[in-house]
Amino acid sequence: MRFCTAGRGASSKRRRRSITPSPASIARKKNLYWFIRLGRIEIEEQVFTRGRRGPEIRPFSESAEVPCRECSKARQRAIVDFGADDPFAGASVKLKEHYGIDVPVSTIRALTEKHGEAIWAKQKSGSAWPEHPGVPVLIAEMDGSMVPVVETAAPGAGEASPDRRKTRKLSWNEARLCWVQNPSSVTPIFGATMGSVEEAGERWWECALAAGAGHQTKIHALGDAAPWIIDPVEEKFGTLATYRIDFPHRSDYLAAAAEVVAGKDKDAWRKEKPDGLKENRWPEGVGSLQPFVEADSVPDSEAPVRACHRYLVNPSNDLDYQGARAAGLPIGSGAIESAHRYVMQSRLKMAGAWWKVENLEKRLALRVLRATLSFG
Repeated sequence: MRFCTAGRGASSKRRRRSITPSPASIARKKNLYWFIRLGRIEIEEQVFTRGRRGPEIRPFSESAEVPCRECSKARQRAIVDFGADDPFAGASVKLKEHYGIDVPVSTIRALTEKHGEAIWAKQKSGSAWPEHPGVPVLIAEMDGSMVPVVETAAPGAGEASPDRRKTRKLSWNEARLCWVQNPSSVTPIFGATMGSVEEAGERWWECALAAGAGHQTKIHALGDAAPWIIDPVEEKFGTLATYRIDFPHRSDYLAAAAEVVAGKDKDAWRKEKPDGLKENRWPEGVGSLQPFVEADSVPDSEAPVRACHRYLVNPSNDLDYQGARAAGLPIGSGAIESAHRYVMQSRLKMAGAWWKVENLEKRLALRVLRATLSFG
């Protein structure tokens, strides 16, 4: 009888219902079994039926909350742990290796998607600024990564289901991944979405709240020059946030401009100007670029100096790299760029893997939660 506490939802703290069959009930016995990490548990349970065709009453199953053929919470956790990180067939092999249990691939898929959907459904939105002051500062980074998506045509009214292999359409969609961390903590908070810029901003905002943001918290935001990253900083964090284009990206623009501005001395120029940026001597860089800025008629792809000049004088981001370094804050967004690899790409961009958008949302929700917990 102790094994019943391993059943789904079983809890010794919950008051169990008392089921008393009426005198007119018909009693019989029936096998009840469920699965835990050690294998299969089976008992013989007395079952009652109110009359010949009345509803079936299973006192033990209902009071212990152990449905027949279900998996315990501990077993579900083990299944989802492997199903979130590996192909479902590989997860089945690992479950056999680590726990000595055989789990069908279909069960692994169903449970993994079920828990991913539950996590996705619980994502919050529209939270207001908290009344408490919050932690002094938070580091916030966001970036996008392309993931493989497949779409298939649905049958029309009265039509037979088409061969999905012949109607599938493959494409690449952008998944938006965000990351927030308190500099005094080792635990980052991750968020992700396949949705719009507004949804990406919501996920970023929720991560900041989870990391301890308050109405006095300063947000040190980093990323590349994509407008869809800069806009949520202004909309969600307002004047409490400063946005810096990460230093390696800006250095890449300077390196491209060096080909035009410095000519044979480009190597020395490439070293001098980035060092000047670190010391907040960016006006010197702007001055050296000004005479070489290409005309507006030149396409952006052929105007490296104009692109570099634009990112140096853009008022929507902060150029105080020296102040950030003095405060012990990063000037590069390497944390979020490396997170693409172990949060998304290691599972979602495997060879031959193509995903429906709705399944990607569930999987992303599961992956970012596991990434957050892995640092805790």
